[in-house]
Amino acid sequence: MNVLLLGDIYGRPGRKIVAEYLPMLKEKYKPELIIANGENASGGFGLTRKVAEELFDLGIDVLTSGNHIWDQREMYAYIISEPRILRPANYPPGVPGSSVYIHDTSLGPIAVVNLIGRAFMQDFDCPFRTADHILSELPKHVKHCIIDFHAEATSEKIALALYLDGRVSAVVGTHTHVLTADERILPKGTAFITDLGMCGPIDSVLGVDPEVVINKFLTQLPARFPVAKGPAQLTGAVIELHESGTASSIFGLKLE
Repeated sequence: MNVLLLGDIYGRPGRKIVAEYLPMLKEKYKPELIIANGENASGGFGLTRKVAEELFDLGIDVLTSGNHIWDQREMYAYIISEPRILRPANYPPGVPGSSVYIHDTSLGPIAVVNLIGRAFMQDFDCPFRTADHILSELPKHVKHCIIDFHAEATSEKIALALYLDGRVSAVVGTHTHVLTADERILPKGTAFITDLGMCGPIDSVLGVDPEVVINKFLTQLPARFPVAKGPAQLTGAVIELHESGTASSIFGLKLE
């Protein structure tokens, strides 16, 4: 069984290229689960109900997120009523929304889990201990679990993947908007990739108009970050799952 994972969808260009290529990807790989990180899908900052429903209508099953999930204030209420939108589980207690979504497939249910890193990020709870707690609470019949780890440091992503190796089907990184070339199956059967990259403008700085970002580096003055224009690319990965709960293969995707 295949699972399709898409990197951070960035603004209208990202949504447009996902809409363009997703039918072909569904036909070619026949994924039973499609996961995308949607926290930058609305103008590069956050997610709205309208945009989320647009992405669900394309066939995406679950939208994960990260540190930008609260950029649009309507999400505070909407996330409570929409279990297919996940926020990182290691936010402090009392934060609205779900962090685990269970999706039915031909191999049985798959748990999709969202976590966020602490290195070079904010003061979140420990993702390692949070993962332990979530896995201990999953129903016994749920053999497959895929974790979107939204983190900055490659070391933290690799460490979490090795910590969970053999206990989850896959750990995939998001947040840095750059597709990495280190996809592999870890020794105990967990699929891993440091970052799924970005579905968004190619000639950009992580999706943002490059002139604005370069000027900020030169001047250190505050600036708004508009979404870049021009051609876009889609990046992500396809993971084949084994009935045992482990992964059989993983390979990266890059389409322009």
